[in-house]
Amino acid sequence: MSAGAPHGAGGGSRGGAGGLRASLAGLTTRGRSFLAAGIAAALCAYTLGQGELLRVGLLLAVLPLICVLALHRTRHRVSGSRRLTPMRVPAGGEARVQLRMENVSRLPTGLLMLQDRVPYVLGPRPRFVLDRVEPGGRREVSYRVRSDLRGRYPLGPLQLRLTDPFGLVELTRSFSTYDTLTVVPRTEVLAPVRLSGETSGYGDGSRRSLALAGDDDVIPRGYRRGDDLRRVHWRSTARYGELMVRREEQPQRSRATVLLDTRGVAFEGAGPDSAFEWAVSGAASSLVHLLEQGFSVRLLTDTGTSVPGDGAGFSSGGQESAEAAGLMMDTLAIIGHSDGAGLSRAYDAVRGGGDGGGSFGGAGGDGLLIAFFGDLDDAQTELAAKMRQRTGGAVAFVLDSALWAGRPSQVEVRLGRLRDAGWTALAAPPGVAFAELWRQLGDAPLGTGTSGGWA
Repeated sequence: MSAGAPHGAGGGSRGGAGGLRASLAGLTTRGRSFLAAGIAAALCAYTLGQGELLRVGLLLAVLPLICVLALHRTRHRVSGSRRLTPMRVPAGGEARVQLRMENVSRLPTGLLMLQDRVPYVLGPRPRFVLDRVEPGGRREVSYRVRSDLRGRYPLGPLQLRLTDPFGLVELTRSFSTYDTLTVVPRTEVLAPVRLSGETSGYGDGSRRSLALAGDDDVIPRGYRRGDDLRRVHWRSTARYGELMVRREEQPQRSRATVLLDTRGVAFEGAGPDSAFEWAVSGAASSLVHLLEQGFSVRLLTDTGTSVPGDGAGFSSGGQESAEAAGLMMDTLAIIGHSDGAGLSRAYDAVRGGGDGGGSFGGAGGDGLLIAFFGDLDDAQTELAAKMRQRTGGAVAFVLDSALWAGRPSQVEVRLGRLRDAGWTALAAPPGVAFAELWRQLGDAPLGTGTSGGWA
């Protein structure tokens, strides 16, 4: 959301010589004609000694100059602001942009023409014409933008063109502020299905972690905004010189990782209907679903990069979980193909090498792994199969390029190897909705040695 009165970029200093020269350059054809006619009439009147003609010539010559001075001052007295709601929309969704212009001078403006600069993928460039704005008055206009392509798109800067009532001068002012619209991948509502190797998002109480409800912990922590003042530990407060509260604990949230294969060599084609965009949308849908089910979630790519990246890379509960969800969706909005050729970095991150901790998912490696793979050769299939050893449950969606292109495919061979290693693996053919494929997980062939659970 952007508000306020941004300063002009390139409007010149008020009253400066350079600014006046720029304002004189804003004379329209009519204004230049008036000025030329006035000068010519004044010269003829002086030569012929005609006083009446001299007054007419002076009027014609001075009128454009007066308009230049008036607009030069007025354009610095017109403020503009932009309000974007919402700032994050799914692909295909719309956002509303509201523009406000305010005349803070003591003089009325002439005709105002607004133009906001937007990328071509968001639609045509919006233009508006505003009539005379009285002193202290304001005008508001709005337009909508949408994009079928995910990404981050700048809006602005806003350009304002002012004209005088006679059409003699036209000046342009550019405001320096801009907003950014984030278009995130489309998400689908997923039904709860029985997956292998994971219980519900919240633990059964046998495992405990530090949080904000439960039995007192013997070690206090610093006060956080929103903490109950009845839980202040006064002895520790006096000792440390800052407000301390008793730490509490609640059941540990189960962990889940969504692994997205972004290797450029693993996908063919581009555009909204490509296999890679299907994988990105599926990863986004999985993240939202797991967070709603109470899981502590992280997004992992083949490069080994984890989002959120602090600590072990998993989201926390409450407000931190919402912020982590926004961060992961923003990452998916701009994610592209990587230059990597293998999954070794992702394997290291899954087995714990990426965060310096133990095995993925905590003791026993009981986390859930949901992976979206592109093309897998024999070596990468074996590497992906080994990832299952570090997890409590693993689900794979394989997007084979040959399958998407209608060519003979080896995807069933890859799926068989993954299932032998304990994965619940499905091929993702072109045209299938991710929500439908997700529902099929309950009936999908399970890997050996896995146990059931809900997610």
